[in-house]
Amino acid sequence: MTDSARLRVDLLTREYPPEVYGGAGVHVEYLARELRRITDVRVHCFGAPRTEPGVRAYADPPALTGANAALRTMGVDLEMAAGCAGADVVHSHTWYANLAGHTAKLLYGVPHVVTAHSLEPLRPWKAEQLGGGYALSSWCERTAYESADAIVAVSAGMRRDVLAAYPSVDPDRVHVIYNGIDTAQYAPDPGTDVLARLGIDPALPSVVYVGRITRQKGLPHLLRAARELPADTQLVLLAGAPDTPEIAAEVEGLVAELRAGRSGVVWVAEMLPKSEVIQVLTHATIFVCPSVYEPMGIVNLEAMACETAVVATATGGIPEVVADGETGLLVPIEQATDSTPVDPARFEADLAARLNELLAAPERAAALGRAGRHRAVEHFSWDAIAARTLDLYRSLRG
Repeated sequence: MTDSARLRVDLLTREYPPEVYGGAGVHVEYLARELRRITDVRVHCFGAPRTEPGVRAYADPPALTGANAALRTMGVDLEMAAGCAGADVVHSHTWYANLAGHTAKLLYGVPHVVTAHSLEPLRPWKAEQLGGGYALSSWCERTAYESADAIVAVSAGMRRDVLAAYPSVDPDRVHVIYNGIDTAQYAPDPGTDVLARLGIDPALPSVVYVGRITRQKGLPHLLRAARELPADTQLVLLAGAPDTPEIAAEVEGLVAELRAGRSGVVWVAEMLPKSEVIQVLTHATIFVCPSVYEPMGIVNLEAMACETAVVATATGGIPEVVADGETGLLVPIEQATDSTPVDPARFEADLAARLNELLAAPERAAALGRAGRHRAVEHFSWDAIAARTLDLYRSLRG
C-alpha cells in the first residue's frame, strides 16, 4: 500500500497516556501504536496537553465550568469533532467520545466506527455517579451505536450484549475483534524491590486485585469473600479512583473490618506504573477478577501474560479469555438485569471456594499461570488486532 493510499484514521477517546485509568485507555494506547505502523493515525483525547506527535488533547470548555459532568463531556466531544476535519475514518471509544464520532460522521461524511468496551444500559449504577447525566450518557451512546457504520465488540459476549441493548442495530455491522496484550512488556519480573516497598512478602501466598473502585468491578464482593481465606494469605489491592463517595466508604469499611481480624491486607490506592504492577502480578499466587460486568477484562490478560493463575467471574467476555481449568478458574454467577448477583452471598462463597482451591494447590496454580502466558502470546497479539481493524476501516471506504 503506497503512502498516498494510507487512510487517515482519527481515534477518539477520553483516556490516553499518561491519563489512563481503565481498560479502554489501555486498548487505545496499544491500538494507536500498532496502527501507526500501517496507516496514518491521529488521536483526540481528553485532559492536559500531550507532547506526542499526532495527539491532541481537549480540556473542558470554560463556558461549561461547573456544569454536569456529562454535559462537559458533550462539550469536549463537539470540539473533538471540529478537530477531525480531513479524517477518512473516525473511531470512537466509550460513550465519552461517541458523540464526537457521530458528529464528525455527519459533519464530514466519513464512516464512524465504535468500539464497545461497555454499555450504559448494563451499568445502571452509573446514575448514582452521574445523576441526570446518566440520561445524557445513555443518549450519546444509543445515538452513536444506532448510526455507526460498524461496531467493534471486544468479545462475543459483548456482541450479544450490544444486540440485546440496541435491537435496531444490524447484526452484520457488529464485528468481534478482541482486546490484546503486549506480551513483551507484560512478562514475568523476578525482581522483588517493588514488593518490599509495598510491604508484600514474596514468601507468603497472595491474592491480587487490580482495578478501579466501582460497582462493575465487584470489589466489595471480594472483600467479603476474603473473610474465608487462609490466615497466611496476603490480600493485595491495587485499587483506586472510586466512582462515588458511597462506594469509597463501603470499601474503606470492609478493608478496616478485614484488617481488624487478620494481617496481610495491603491496599495501594494510587495508580502504580505498569512496571510495578507487573512485578506484583508476577509474584501473586492468584490474580482475582470479581467483576459483575466485564465485556472482556483486559486485566486478566495482563495477569496471564505475567504467568499468574486467574480466578474470575464467569460473566461477559471473561470466559473467552480465561480458559476454565486451563489458565484459571471461573466463578459461576446468576445475575439480575442490572448485572448484580441474584444471590450475593452465594457468589461470594463460590469466589472464596475457587480462591481457596488454588491456594491449597500452589503447584497447580503455577501450572495454570504458565498456560495463561502461552494463551496470551498465541491468541491476543496487538499486531493481528490492528491488521483486522485496518481491514474493517478499508471495507467501509469501499
